[in-house]
Amino acid sequence: MSEASRELLRTDVDGGTFVLRNAVSADLPDILRLLMADSVGVTRENLVQMDPYREAFTAIDTDPAHQLVVGDFLGIDGVMPTVATFQLSVIPGLSRHGSWRSQIEAVRVSADLRGKGLGTLMIQWAIDESRRRGCSMVQLTTDKSRTDAQRFYGQLGFAGSHVGMKLIL
Repeated sequence: MSEASRELLRTDVDGGTFVLRNAVSADLPDILRLLMADSVGVTRENLVQMDPYREAFTAIDTDPAHQLVVGDFLGIDGVMPTVATFQLSVIPGLSRHGSWRSQIEAVRVSADLRGKGLGTLMIQWAIDESRRRGCSMVQLTTDKSRTDAQRFYGQLGFAGSHVGMKLIL
């Protein structure tokens, strides 16, 4: 995507306007702040060394199969940049008749703006974009401890159909 931040969605919500756009490298500190804003994320991130984050951002940004998205909130009090984020990745596969799927990762909405429908707007945009890219399935994972997130995704039609397993290297 390079450094051009392309607007993806603009819609009025309670108290202002929500804008989804492609992330640019200048958004990285705010994205990391969102990732660290809960009890799970704060234990996984280490901002002492920023080079790995910059390298990961560049890899995501230069690969058309991946899209890092941020949301800005334009409220009565002005612009609140980068109040939400997620990553969308499109993955080819042989199963399901060689179908493509998308993976939604690192979904975050600033705690003070939850309940305004921003998460629903983001996930619906990701689902629509997945369809546009020819995907037959959208998948995501959430930490077992995030029961509110699990309930939220269930309300959007996601089913806990598989058991996710990870091996930390």
